[in-house]
Amino acid sequence: MDKMFQDKVVMITGAASGFGAMAAERFATQGAKLGLSDINGGQLVAVAEALRAKGVEVVTDVVNVADETQVAAHVTNITETFGGLDIGINNAGIGHDVRPLQFLTTDDFDLMMNVNAKGVFLCMKHQIPLMQKAGAGAILNVASAAGLVGSGHLSLYSAAKHAVVGLTKAAADENATRGIRVNALCPSFSATPMVDEMADMVGDRAGLSREDAMTHIASRVPMRRVSRPEEVVQAMLWINAPENSFMTGQAIAIDGGLTAV
Repeated sequence: MDKMFQDKVVMITGAASGFGAMAAERFATQGAKLGLSDINGGQLVAVAEALRAKGVEVVTDVVNVADETQVAAHVTNITETFGGLDIGINNAGIGHDVRPLQFLTTDDFDLMMNVNAKGVFLCMKHQIPLMQKAGAGAILNVASAAGLVGSGHLSLYSAAKHAVVGLTKAAADENATRGIRVNALCPSFSATPMVDEMADMVGDRAGLSREDAMTHIASRVPMRRVSRPEEVVQAMLWINAPENSFMTGQAIAIDGGLTAV
């Protein structure tokens, strides 16, 4: 029996750690060929080598998603290697210091928008023409629960992730009759390196250990815990599954109830 993504070509940005690295592993187990990128070349190589050791076909590039030349070259490398592109997982993103808006800088603003919003725009800009030509494709943009509600002390991150949701809905509308589905995934706090860094910032200011700071962060979630990365990544597979063919333009929250209250 064929696997869910047998011989499908899947592009994943931010693939060196966190959701991206786990997504690469899970799509690979379902038969996908992978185009992986990250700005962290060392960790990216380690992820790719582990996958190749299991017989997975992988192409990698060190990419800053805010740089259109690098994004375009990566997409070209994937398509020249595998002959096309079926799924784009636009996952690369960064956070900022946890503090009120007035203490953030214009440099913070530019960085959040360049990586978290423009990075998604550039990836879609180069993914969509290939999918239009093929008459099929699926794109999943990793936004955040902070892109669905106001998120105090994370204002610029929240603004950029709101932009991701807006880009997702517009691209879905533009391509709904072209065989291309475009959705967004909106996780809340998860046990990833980004949230570990957030916990360290919170802990340093409040004099808490990382464990206690994580407990404080989790207290904002109705389920009173952060998610396990696999709880988020399983949704990536479901959203992009061929059988899930009538979903487009949606921002799916995997958030322990955070955006429900």
